Amino acid sequence: MQRSSSPQEYMKTMEAEKQRIEKNMRKIKHKILVLSGKGGVGKTTLAVNLSVVLMQKGYKVGILDVDIHGPNVPKMLGLEGKKLQFKEEKIIPYLWKENLRVVSMAFLLEDRNTPIIWRGPLKANIIRQFLADVEWGELDFLIVDSPPGTGDEPLSICQLIPAVDVAIVVTTPQEVSLLDSRKAVNFAKELKARRVGIVENMRGLMCPYCGREIFLFKKGGGENIAREFKVEFLGSLPIEPGVVEAGDTGEPAILKEGKIKESLGKIGRKIEECLR
Repeated sequence: MQRSSSPQEYMKTMEAEKQRIEKNMRKIKHKILVLSGKGGVGKTTLAVNLSVVLMQKGYKVGILDVDIHGPNVPKMLGLEGKKLQFKEEKIIPYLWKENLRVVSMAFLLEDRNTPIIWRGPLKANIIRQFLADVEWGELDFLIVDSPPGTGDEPLSICQLIPAVDVAIVVTTPQEVSLLDSRKAVNFAKELKARRVGIVENMRGLMCPYCGREIFLFKKGGGENIAREFKVEFLGSLPIEPGVVEAGDTGEPAILKEGKIKESLGKIGRKIEECLR
C-alpha cells in the first residue's frame, strides 16, 4: 500500500507549485480572463478571435482553454485531434500559425466524445498544472477562456494568477443573459481583476435584402450594465452567418471579411487602450 503524504509534504508540494506558477506568469505581460454569466453567448468565439486579433498586431499570444467540460477552442482553430507534447516535465503548447500558443483540455482526451466527470479539486489541479508547467515562454498576452458561470474554474484562475489585467464579461442583449452577466461583473470585481469590461454579442443582424439592421435580441443591454457598474464597455458584435460557419470549419471569423472583422478590430484596440 502506498503511503499517503503527510500534511507537511503536501504543503511543501503546494508551495513549490505556487512558485512555479509565479515564475511562469512573470514572463507574461498581460492576462485576460474571458467569462460569462451563462452559456451560449459566444464567449469562446470572442476569446479565440481576440487572440487572433492581437496576434495579427504582432503580439506574442497564448490562449488557455480551461472550460474543462466543454473545451471548444481547438474546434474553432481547426486543431481537433491534436495532442500536447511533453518535454523535460514541461507541457509544450500547440502552435497555431506559428505564433499563437494553444493549450486545452481537449488535447488530453483520447476521444472527443468522452465526458469529463470531475469534482472541483481535480479541476483545480489541472488548472494549476496548466499555469505552472506549460512552457508559455515570453508572452504579451495570455487569453484564458473559462466556462460559463462563476464556479470552480474562473475562481481558480483568479486566485492562482497573481493579477488578472482585464476580465471580459460576454453577454447578449436579452434580459436573461444580462441578469447573469451582472453576477459575472460582481464576481470579477470581488476577485480584484484590475479592469472589468463588457462585450455585447449578437447585437444585430444586417438584412441581406434591405440592408437594415434587425435587433433580434434587443440592443444596448451591455452598455447599460457597463454604466450601472462603472466598468468599460469594450464594444459589440453583430450576428453574422459567417461566424457560425467559421466556428464549425475551424477558421476564425476575424480572417473573413465583414462587419464582424471591423467590430473585433475595435474591441482589440479598446483592450490595448485599457492596458496603456
